[in-house]
Amino acid sequence: MNTGGRLIAGSHNRNEFVLINADESARIRSVEELSGQLCQICGDEIELSDDGESFVACNECAFPVCRTCYEYERREGNQSCPQCKTRYKRIKGSPRVEGDEEDDGIDDLDFEFDYKSGLGSEHVFDPNSEFDLAAHGSQMPLLTYGDEDVEVSSDRHALIVSPSPSQINRFHAHFADQTRHLRPMVPQKDLAVYGYGSVAWKDRMEEWKRKQTETLKVVKQDEDSSLGDEIPMMDEGRQPLSRKVPIKSSKINPYRMMIILRLVILGLFFHYRIRHPVKDAYALWLVSVICEIWFAVSWVLDQFPKWYPIERETYLDRLSLRYEKEGKPSELAGVDVFVSTVDPLKEPPLITANTVLSILAVDYPVDRVACYVSDDGAAMLTFEALSETAEFARKWVPFCKKYSIEPRAPEWYFCHKMDYLKNKVHPSFVRERRAMKRDYEEFKVKINALVATAQKVPEEGWTMQDGTPWPGNNVRDHPGMIQVFLGNNGVLDVENHELPRLVYVSREKRPGFDHHKKAGAMNSLIRVSGVLSNAPYLLNVDCDHYINNSKALREAMCFMMDPQSGKKICYVQFPQRFDGIDRHDRYSNRNVVFFDINMKGLDGLQGPIYVGTGCVFRRQALYGYDAPKKKKTPRMTCNCWPKWCLFCCGLRKNRKAKTTDKKKKKNKEASKQIHALENIEEGATNNNNVKSPEAAQLKLEKKFGQSPVFIASAGMENGGLAREASPASLLREAIQVISCGYEDKTEWGKEIGWIYGSVTEDILTGFKMHSHGWRSVYCTPKIPAFKGSAPINLSDRLHQVLRWALGSVEIFMSRHCPIWYGYGGGLKGLERLSYINSVVYPWTSIPLLIYCSLPAICLLTGKFIVPEISNYASILFMALFASIAITGILEMQWGKVGIDDWWRNEQFWVIGGVSSHLFALFQGLLKVLAGVNTNFTVTSKAADDGEFSELYIFKWTSLLVPPTTLLIMNVIGVVVGISDAISNGYDSWGPLFGRLFFALWVILHLYPFLKGLLGKQDRMPTIILVWSILLASILTLLWVRVNPFVAKGGPILEICGLDCL
Repeated sequence: MNTGGRLIAGSHNRNEFVLINADESARIRSVEELSGQLCQICGDEIELSDDGESFVACNECAFPVCRTCYEYERREGNQSCPQCKTRYKRIKGSPRVEGDEEDDGIDDLDFEFDYKSGLGSEHVFDPNSEFDLAAHGSQMPLLTYGDEDVEVSSDRHALIVSPSPSQINRFHAHFADQTRHLRPMVPQKDLAVYGYGSVAWKDRMEEWKRKQTETLKVVKQDEDSSLGDEIPMMDEGRQPLSRKVPIKSSKINPYRMMIILRLVILGLFFHYRIRHPVKDAYALWLVSVICEIWFAVSWVLDQFPKWYPIERETYLDRLSLRYEKEGKPSELAGVDVFVSTVDPLKEPPLITANTVLSILAVDYPVDRVACYVSDDGAAMLTFEALSETAEFARKWVPFCKKYSIEPRAPEWYFCHKMDYLKNKVHPSFVRERRAMKRDYEEFKVKINALVATAQKVPEEGWTMQDGTPWPGNNVRDHPGMIQVFLGNNGVLDVENHELPRLVYVSREKRPGFDHHKKAGAMNSLIRVSGVLSNAPYLLNVDCDHYINNSKALREAMCFMMDPQSGKKICYVQFPQRFDGIDRHDRYSNRNVVFFDINMKGLDGLQGPIYVGTGCVFRRQALYGYDAPKKKKTPRMTCNCWPKWCLFCCGLRKNRKAKTTDKKKKKNKEASKQIHALENIEEGATNNNNVKSPEAAQLKLEKKFGQSPVFIASAGMENGGLAREASPASLLREAIQVISCGYEDKTEWGKEIGWIYGSVTEDILTGFKMHSHGWRSVYCTPKIPAFKGSAPINLSDRLHQVLRWALGSVEIFMSRHCPIWYGYGGGLKGLERLSYINSVVYPWTSIPLLIYCSLPAICLLTGKFIVPEISNYASILFMALFASIAITGILEMQWGKVGIDDWWRNEQFWVIGGVSSHLFALFQGLLKVLAGVNTNFTVTSKAADDGEFSELYIFKWTSLLVPPTTLLIMNVIGVVVGISDAISNGYDSWGPLFGRLFFALWVILHLYPFLKGLLGKQDRMPTIILVWSILLASILTLLWVRVNPFVAKGGPILEICGLDCL
């Protein structure tokens, strides 16, 4: 039983580390070999004392009792020997009890782990002393700092200690002599139980030594470093790859207290509003109270999911230490990147090309990256542009990696005004950069020439270079197309290095099939990539979102590949950042409040929602599998709980046992019936055994489709392809999985992949995965991972918001509505509130539109929604507005959002609510209930040259009518109210202030909309002016006719005292 290694012992709770050395000649004998005696009370073996002799409890009769029973007898029993009844004396190392004689010597209980006393061959390790790593460091086991690494076998685990450097200095290294016996971790068990003396243990130790030596080579520590510094560096690769950074308590605690206070104020406010109706304007009062209650409910749905905001940090160096070892192939997981595009005339091919180039040049092993471009419009322009992009990538990718270029999209790299010589030391950089810029300009000219050629489509359709017609000439009726441009086909870059795979995909389309727009295209890419590369992780980006941070994939892998927490993560969502937006961000295109406040709040719950782009998925989660369930640790039992608590626990256990017994009985009865039916015919069991593999295959085909290659790939959790498959057979299988009828009678779009049923498939897809128990992560690196372009003019922005709101209405009217779907799964309560808010918010448009009309109505009629305000009411109103303002300020503080971004978000909430959300609500109801599809299209009217010229482009759309009408009504109401106050005298100014306040509140929120209407030259289009003035005049005249300012009995004439005759 010779152990050539070292035994590691210690305590995680006490942060103690004991390293016991033994050379090759040391012999370790078990307790049984040295003593051979058993305790006459418990039957366990008796341990040895420090001098190698068996433990003796009674010096009178030497009755064999182990130390555990001896101490228990002294503590709980009659403190005497069971045989001779002599009182036990205290033995050194045992705790004192009442009646012990006072000892003059030192009590060694506090020095139980101090091996300095009495051991000449041991010494305490000084962390400041020199330590020879060549002789000892290679045999030292790595630490795990908190939890065991699931990827390391149990026999190679070391102890668990705190990672604090101050605590590392407390570690003790003990070197025992050959005659010293090693105390086992559990005194009742023999050392052989742990395997220390077996041949297998020696082999494992040799393997462990070899791997430790390799780890030291990777870390490359100096030989003269101290042990206190060496241990954390040796274990850097085993530490967590990311960590949560909670918001400071000085920021989050006042915020939470303010939320509770605001709830209390709201309760008092509604108590006052309901108890004090306005009798002369009862209808206005009732409508206003209903709207305010709805606003309060929507605020609760939006506010409480932000109760636990967190931030996260990643450690890219640890990721490299763990998965990229020197001299070995990279162990980083593969990533398949999806880029979706439809119409190259609306989505410029040059933008798509830059996105693809940034993907191909990403800082990630080239054999682990594959880029799939989905052309859902089957445009030959996209195909030709992608071919030119693949050729230019042979120059661009090595240039980026050689000089660490950021960002790696050439259009934004060359156009940004920055010091491109910063941190560049290579003498040939300037020359090569100029040459690359010239090559990119030539590339742009080629792309522009393709776009110009595509403007005029020949009557006979497009023809390829070999003379065959382009298969996608008919956009609605064409076969599936796949073209592998780069990767695994011998195409290398200009420096003879391998390039990532680039694949063009256009799925088959035939009349009579529902192709499900973007969601169907993404599901086709899942199947194609599963056949061709089958990476375990997927990244999807829009064609106008390029990779701005070349380490974005590594940032995501810090979460996905973390052995402790990564297995339950379904996706990593990155925030959306945009280029080309004006400094003031008039229409809140950056959406900073949502991405920097709401998403951080959701990250503290079950994770952020999926926003449609910039998201890294786990393939198994998209396949509809449930999240792995965490194993429950066994409950600790002790005798320190009161009897009534144990009694209650016993009752609960009995109830659970009864319910489980009932279930077992039912299952047994059902199984008996099944077996009885099976035994009616002879050979039933044999037939079932034969059909079971076929039944399993049939079940998989009903779920994934009838592709055996794809079904086989779907069962590979870590990805990979079958070795015997040839590239030609894989391409044939890939064509099959993108056929338009492949998804028939399967679970695609229902339980697998991107979920169908809404134009905002992103919300549905993320909701499905969260309902299966998965959690997501929000990653916000210092350098934005992705950047894209956003519609910055008013009409396009409203049209974009309309599409999002329409998708929410469709989800609300479907069976996947989070109000009633997904109970009993893994969705948490506050996470459900956030999903409910994401599908309910379009309904706020109706009360918002009414509430914004009330100030104008009150000014025109002379009535108000609130009675005469008392001191108590004025305090309530001031407290309510103060709580709203303070809550916003505290959110801006912990979310690191500027007041300009916060105010723009508030303004556009009103603008979008009374326009896009309202139209989306009616459009969604017509589509779901009546099956009528209505589209609100935009048409360009005029454009200006110069910077941000698109900001001043005006496009007519009916979405502009409601907010313009509200704006004119409130302006007219303000004019009429002030005129009436001037004519009626001083007493009418007091009631006027409340009405003016609400009217000005509406006008201030609609001010960006007014600027968008006026444009750069302060001109309003005629059609908007006509429609709005007409509608406002009709409403104004209607109110004047119904309730004029004069009395109903006619004007009251007073005698002026003058004789006019």
